[in-house]
Amino acid sequence: MQSTPVEHDAHPPIPLLLGALLLVMFLAALDQTIVSTALPTIVSDLGGLRWLSWVVTAYLLASTVVVPLYGKFGDLYGRKRVLQVAIVLFLAGSVLCGMAQNMTELVLLRALQGLGGGGLMVVAMAAVGDVIPPAERGRYQGLFGGVFGLATVVGPLIGGFLVEHLSWRWIFYINLPLGLLALVVIGSVFRPHVARVKHVIDYFGAFFLTLTLSCVVLLTSLGGNLLPWASLDVLCLALFCLIGLFGFIYEQRRAVEPIMPLHLFRHRTFVLAGLIGFIVGVSLFGAVTFLPLYLQVVKNATPTGAGLQMLPLMGGLLVVSAVTGRLISRWGRYRLFPIIGTLLQAIALALLSRLQLDTPTLTMNLYMGLLGAGLGMVMQVLVLAVQNSVEPRHMGVATSGATLFRTIGGTIGVSVFGALFSHTLLARLADSFPAGSAAPVTLSPDQVHALAAPEQQAYLEAFAGAMHGVFLSACAVTCLAFALSWLLREVPLRKAHG
Repeated sequence: MQSTPVEHDAHPPIPLLLGALLLVMFLAALDQTIVSTALPTIVSDLGGLRWLSWVVTAYLLASTVVVPLYGKFGDLYGRKRVLQVAIVLFLAGSVLCGMAQNMTELVLLRALQGLGGGGLMVVAMAAVGDVIPPAERGRYQGLFGGVFGLATVVGPLIGGFLVEHLSWRWIFYINLPLGLLALVVIGSVFRPHVARVKHVIDYFGAFFLTLTLSCVVLLTSLGGNLLPWASLDVLCLALFCLIGLFGFIYEQRRAVEPIMPLHLFRHRTFVLAGLIGFIVGVSLFGAVTFLPLYLQVVKNATPTGAGLQMLPLMGGLLVVSAVTGRLISRWGRYRLFPIIGTLLQAIALALLSRLQLDTPTLTMNLYMGLLGAGLGMVMQVLVLAVQNSVEPRHMGVATSGATLFRTIGGTIGVSVFGALFSHTLLARLADSFPAGSAAPVTLSPDQVHALAAPEQQAYLEAFAGAMHGVFLSACAVTCLAFALSWLLREVPLRKAHG
């Protein structure tokens, strides 16, 4: 790699620039979950129940696969320019999503939005390192972590408010004024104090990673749902998935700068943290996507009300995450927290799988708070464990790798749960309604509660039953994470870098 010095002007106004970068991070993380409370309205408007989960999955998948590339593009062409391109791409996707006329268009445009969103997160984080000295960087990076967590969990609340008072299309249009503000500020005050680095971009690795993840998501969402498992289309997807996987492994062995260096997979803590993080992603995004559906359809909550009733999950995650961080700093030990956290998650998901039509809202809120507390004990601790156990020179790629696993877990989890939910719901509706009568295939709460009493009861029971399968599956997977967390080794926290 070669470095070329870049001239820079006076020190930029940090508070103004930091506010713009935090806004960029907030927008990117927000769009991972803001659509969850809008899904019933979107499906009612555009149709396409079977593609429900893809409104979330398309964004997550696209933003995941471009993360490794954006980091190196920022080094190569300058982070300011790359960040501006990512913001423009994100805003263009947002506007086009708001104009979508059918579910296919919306899913494809969400992928376009995700191509920009993935760059917002990684480049904004890297930009802090360009303008903040190392001694002060920790507290600023902590702000970004907090904003990311906050955006992820308040997304359903904001989405619900916009759907109820404006239109579901405004969950995308709202990005435009905020994104333009960030674009203007960054263009005016961001003057990175860095040397540009000539990277060898691993394009083939990125291609094979994209191919593999795309085929996995398609397999899990289409197989056994829209397509029989033994169909030629599914077999072709499985073949391409294997080709992508072996191609990615081969490319990582020979690439000068691999996306995911294979030597990390000989590192016990990295592998365990990656696997546990993958399952945590499944739990987090599965819960945040499907709980608002239950609240609106079964409990007849408004979109805003559904978002507000997610507050116990949000509060549990944020409060427990902050407390856990302080306790780890005081004790210097972290291994106990993933063990307790995954156990709490499994218990909470098992309780959520037992929700009935008449379950009190307070009881459900307690279950969600317990799930949030479990997530708060695990998410940041896994990243800390990885950073603390690898050599300092591998810290960057190890951290991005651990985060990548969690995002992939969310992508695949939403896809699998979406396929399971829609398949089970349609099957239960077919069983509940007499032959020859049309089962109401809708997710609009208003239409459901306008049905005659017998039909409404049958629909709600089918819906709740489909939701039980989602949370029971998540519980089973989380039990595996609990078992894996016992294998983590306690490595004393380093007192200094290097």
